[in-house]
Amino acid sequence: MYLLGLDIGTSSIKASVVDAKTKKVIASAQYPDTETAISSPQAGWAEQSPEMWWENSQKAIERVITKGGFDTKDLVSIGISYQMHGLVMVDKDKNVLRPSIIWCDSRAVEVGDKAFKQIGEEKALAHLLNSPGNFTASKLAWVKENEPAVFEKCHKIMLPGDYIGMMLTNEITTSNSGLSEGIFWDFCDNQVSEDVMKTYGFDMDLIPEIKPVFSNHGEVSKEIANKLGIPAGIPVAYKAGDQPNNALSLNVVNPGEIAATAGTSGVVYAVSDKVSYDPKSRINSFAHVNHQLDEQTRIGILLCINGTGILNSWVKHNIAKGLDYPEMNQVASKVNIGSNGLSVLPFGNGAERMLENKLVGAQFMNLDFNQHSDAHIYRASQEGIAFSLKYGFDMMQANGVIPKVIRAGQANMFLSDVFSETLVNATQTPVELYDTDGAKGAALGGGFGAGIFDSLEQTMEGLTLLKVIEPKENNKDAYQEAYQSWLNALALCV
Repeated sequence: MYLLGLDIGTSSIKASVVDAKTKKVIASAQYPDTETAISSPQAGWAEQSPEMWWENSQKAIERVITKGGFDTKDLVSIGISYQMHGLVMVDKDKNVLRPSIIWCDSRAVEVGDKAFKQIGEEKALAHLLNSPGNFTASKLAWVKENEPAVFEKCHKIMLPGDYIGMMLTNEITTSNSGLSEGIFWDFCDNQVSEDVMKTYGFDMDLIPEIKPVFSNHGEVSKEIANKLGIPAGIPVAYKAGDQPNNALSLNVVNPGEIAATAGTSGVVYAVSDKVSYDPKSRINSFAHVNHQLDEQTRIGILLCINGTGILNSWVKHNIAKGLDYPEMNQVASKVNIGSNGLSVLPFGNGAERMLENKLVGAQFMNLDFNQHSDAHIYRASQEGIAFSLKYGFDMMQANGVIPKVIRAGQANMFLSDVFSETLVNATQTPVELYDTDGAKGAALGGGFGAGIFDSLEQTMEGLTLLKVIEPKENNKDAYQEAYQSWLNALALCV
């Protein structure tokens, strides 16, 4: 039996096929080969086409089938991981009404702030665990206010993974975990929030059918099965946002366990058994994949920084022209810790929740034309990403998250020794790197949702540990000095 996983990322779509017996990846493919663009019609806006996600998903599936190593007739389930917080709107014929307003879009900040006050800040935090902020519900309210003709045609709203699930099965479903990331879910009443729906003037009919994360969200239609060359009737049995799914892929499912990722955005994600929140909503709390109503409390405490890997990508394409990422990492490693005083703030991808939804922008501070070269920019950018995670890490500790170790997949920024060692030494916390990623986690999640495995523990056992990075005592002072310099630069901008 084989399990298909899809990871609907901002930069690309990845498909992986996993052997249910061995838990090994048989084949993986990505589409497109170049990073997908984010459309920004105005400053602070960020949009992508859902139809493009679907087209790229089909091509990724076609590629993974072409790679072979498995018989498509033995595929038994599909799991989907997706970029969080995006808004997809469809009409009664399931046609997309406008481009998706994605996770790093900042246009709805004022809308969310107004709702926060109308609901009552204490009540909103107690019930939603977050301010409405610029999450999915607030994005929908922005459309209602600014594009009323579009809103009037809306039949259902979805998150990005719900949309891909719909295209595969022709069924529209979501989950309480998905709704919680959109700030639609009331954790006290265990239902869609009446306060949010009334404050924004939304009809409850806009919300899709709610199903458990691990369950049958519809079966692949004959039309799509014939087109893609996969069996009709196999279930889409799991859908989760990319960060809860990344945690699942690292077997971070129990209280006290912590995962990290550093792709386009950077995230530290901790699991708690307490329904808690940050009073300033700088850190966010959502229902984790194994949160069960009235049975098991599992809250994902998420620190998200929009501008991480996207900064490294910007440097690659605009400064390090001609170099690939491994070459950039090698050049950066030759520069001293602290980059000779150059500090980079990586906040150029929308308002940062960690900074109370301020639009700070990316900043290069203390740049000296006589001291600094492109190599210093490469290193300072990676240090800036790691230091921003350290800054949020301290907030998480103040909220009761005391990590002993961080788990991450050996991918994206964690392929860089400069970034990894900076994060480890700045936080003084070891990092364990595993041979896993979002597409594999989605495939395994789909297997559990389809009943292939008896328990979540059985589903996730057998992860391969590739590397452990420990803090180095001899470098501690140098990293602390560099971090303090970075903090001084941040203080000038917030």
